[in-house]
Amino acid sequence: MPARAPYRRRSPDRSAQTRARILGAVRELLSERAFHDCTMEDVAERAGVSRATLYQHFRSRLELVDGICDLMAVNPALVELRERVELPDPAAALQETIGHAVRFWESEDALLSQLYGVVSVDPAANDFVNRQRGDRRGELERLARNLRRSGALRKGVTEKRALSVLLLLTSYESYRELREAGMGAREASKLLQESARQLLLRTDG
Repeated sequence: MPARAPYRRRSPDRSAQTRARILGAVRELLSERAFHDCTMEDVAERAGVSRATLYQHFRSRLELVDGICDLMAVNPALVELRERVELPDPAAALQETIGHAVRFWESEDALLSQLYGVVSVDPAANDFVNRQRGDRRGELERLARNLRRSGALRKGVTEKRALSVLLLLTSYESYRELREAGMGAREASKLLQESARQLLLRTDG
């Protein structure tokens, strides 16, 4: 009886490369406005992997979109945003948080416009948007708490109200409205920052 071939574990590097190729294919399909109508088989074909290999990494379209969300979570603009929300200077924390939010929307706009555009009919897109909104709310809660603890909020502005204003000013929908009105990203960022200061921060030093 021939000796059994030794078991070989899949190389972690190779597995990561395959996962990256698959998510790269999803990015392409989103950019081409084709992801909403594609199947898992279409993704596998675009990535150049077998259907079985695809399912080893992602079991559904929901998991594919979750993978895209995980990639976006390490976008430099979001990494910096998370580091700025609790700056000791509340005015700087507010300005930089909004600035990095706009940077993130701008850098991922091609993909986000597709996901937000089909959120009402595509469960995978809806899952992505809900997860992203939850993550954003968590960071803005930290910022609102920082503003309240530092005594920087205007008289009558509670932490809860500050959070509501921040959610409105940093939403993707607000960003898109300004861009569609003809504003560049820098101009939109400046307007949102100025609005946040006027609505939230004390003016008596």
